[in-house]
Amino acid sequence: MQRKMIGIFGAVLGSMLIWAGNASAEERFNDLQYSKWAEDGIEYMAKRGTVAGYGNGKFKPAGLVTRGQAVTFLVRELYPEQLEKPAEGTTYSDVPKTHPFDKEIAIAAKNGLASGFPDGSFRPDAPLSRAETAAFLTRAYSLSEGKQTANWSDAEKHWAAAPILVMSSNGLVGGYSDGTYRPNQTVTRAEYAVFMSRVIQFERQAAIRAQDWDKLISYMTVSEQVGQMLMPDIRQWNGKVTTTVNEGLKTNIHDQYLGGLILFDKNIVDTRQVTTFTHNLQTEAGDIPMFLGIDQEGGVIKRIPGGTNLPGQMALGATGDTALAEAAGQLTGEELKALGLNINFAPVLDINSNPDNPIIGMRSFSSDADLVTRLGLATITGLHQSGIIAAVKHFPGHGDTTVDSHLGLPVLTHNRERLDSVELKPFQAAIENGVEMIMTAHIAFPAIDNEQVTSLKDGQRVPVPATLSKKVLNGLLREELGYEGLIISDAFTMDGIAEHFGEDQAVERAVNAGVDIILMPQDSAAAHQTLVNAVKNGSIPIGTIHASVERILELKAKYGLFERRESLTSKLAELNQVIGSEGHRKVEREIAERAVTLLASRDGMHPDSFQQGDRVVIVAAEEEQAKQLERQLKQASTSLSLKTEIAVIGQAQTKEAIASADYVILASYQFRNVASQFGWIAYQALINEMNSRNQRYTLLSLGNPYETIYLKNIRSGLAVYGKQEPNTEAGINVLLGQQEAKGTLPVRIKARE
Repeated sequence: MQRKMIGIFGAVLGSMLIWAGNASAEERFNDLQYSKWAEDGIEYMAKRGTVAGYGNGKFKPAGLVTRGQAVTFLVRELYPEQLEKPAEGTTYSDVPKTHPFDKEIAIAAKNGLASGFPDGSFRPDAPLSRAETAAFLTRAYSLSEGKQTANWSDAEKHWAAAPILVMSSNGLVGGYSDGTYRPNQTVTRAEYAVFMSRVIQFERQAAIRAQDWDKLISYMTVSEQVGQMLMPDIRQWNGKVTTTVNEGLKTNIHDQYLGGLILFDKNIVDTRQVTTFTHNLQTEAGDIPMFLGIDQEGGVIKRIPGGTNLPGQMALGATGDTALAEAAGQLTGEELKALGLNINFAPVLDINSNPDNPIIGMRSFSSDADLVTRLGLATITGLHQSGIIAAVKHFPGHGDTTVDSHLGLPVLTHNRERLDSVELKPFQAAIENGVEMIMTAHIAFPAIDNEQVTSLKDGQRVPVPATLSKKVLNGLLREELGYEGLIISDAFTMDGIAEHFGEDQAVERAVNAGVDIILMPQDSAAAHQTLVNAVKNGSIPIGTIHASVERILELKAKYGLFERRESLTSKLAELNQVIGSEGHRKVEREIAERAVTLLASRDGMHPDSFQQGDRVVIVAAEEEQAKQLERQLKQASTSLSLKTEIAVIGQAQTKEAIASADYVILASYQFRNVASQFGWIAYQALINEMNSRNQRYTLLSLGNPYETIYLKNIRSGLAVYGKQEPNTEAGINVLLGQQEAKGTLPVRIKARE
């Protein structure tokens, strides 16, 4: 029998609980104290929004269910669209058109859900019996006989013997201690709720075991379905950061039926805490597990304290080694999986062809499309090998922008030929190699979609970003590039969306454009309601929702999210063997060492060298960074008897300290800002002074490696592509002559004229 959006369980119980009208929201009942055995079933149905009481919190669990009520809920569940159309009246002698359930009974008769009696009556107000309950439910659902023993002394020859056997043998209804079923006994509202909750959950579990996602979706309410399409961040509760499953988080998960959550460092204390947190989150999720994602790109974007601190994507770009990229992906995946996470929002497939890009920079592998493609595919392979979903980003490409989409709406004006040969190239390759999740960019691409709308921010006409563009997501990504996986938006908290479009409009438009999952809505409860309303009023076709939810369920199943979970005790016991293991640290060190790149040199081969007893001044923009470099230098140079001092750029005593130094390490860190607007003047002044004194020094690039565009006459320089310890340690070792600078600059440098 055909099933619609809301499970029969919800429909039947809903009709049972009210005399007329639909239950539109969960109701809390205060009269269940003597029906604790049925409380879960009643609340489960109320949670689905299909059950109501009699007002003032009264459910009346001991009240009886009538035949008319039961049929009404079956119809509301299975044939809601027929209720919206004019219906023929019934032929039953006791169901006049004035009866409150006349329409529902007529639809039930038409569809074979229930029949009347030989005398031509339906008896709509008669209490429903246990036998009729079994018959109604087995007509509505394709249940077959189960494996449990069910021999009731008073049911074998009853007209409802077959449906009673089906229900009983599946454990959906029980008998009494004296071996009877009592088929003619009436059914209370509490009992009916329990029967229905058992049926719906039984059928959902059967659908999950069979991976019959169409069937499972048929048992999901619209509210449940759109909840699968939301992946908010985890925010404060009662003024405190959320690092455990508190009541506020439970409420959000349950009320919005959330399909996933993204974790940030604010939600993470240590590895044991986050493992416990993710385990408990999945416990709250119910029968459909959640996507739990994180941005663990490596380098500057990392979230896990104590985990392997990979040097970052541009460091991998400097090595040019796909085997290292695959190893990096695999070890990252192993650590995330051990922590209970299942999505990594990585790798970045943006091609950082613009030095003024304020947000991508060294998060990218390279400015070369082919190199980004090779290393990106290898990283994806590594993540997949460890059982982690790779969510590549930011489609169709965020590498050649000068506006941060967190702060504004970038527009990329390249023609289609250029997009095909550069920006789209790694995404096309990833699709051909089976990538399963792609994150959209809040960037406008007029060559693909030149539509403009009126901005809510200032009333100006603005282009539609990729996240909201059907031409980009459906036309380009799905139809032209042949992508069949999940499309997830970038964060909806970013100004590229939030300021111009408004959340309600943006959420609806994104889903209609082709987004399967809305990441980080500003107000997840409002986004959830927006989607529910859009389905109900027809502005989002239900088929669009079904297609997205089916893709979500399929991917969750593919990565084993529905499988029996390991115990928390076992997970915690294994952490130390995985997180930051020696094997992982070895890969970390190898990437960092092989990435170090010579930017400038007097002899064309090496940076300036130290000499015995040198007085070394370490200059950085931040004191903590200078201290880190000083500590690493001391640890690695014990035989040189170096005397060290730190200084901060811009302080009065810095120039004096440099002037008296034998050797200067001048650390620069340009990231998350426009390179051409960085404070290069201060660096150039120091370089000029050191050159005039013929001092030994090394400009140590810790961020985006674009110093040679803006600084002149650098006589010694290294790039390490990150200020985290593996990167800086590798740079120090090269300065000391303990290792060679083996890296190749992965970005194209064009000096200013």
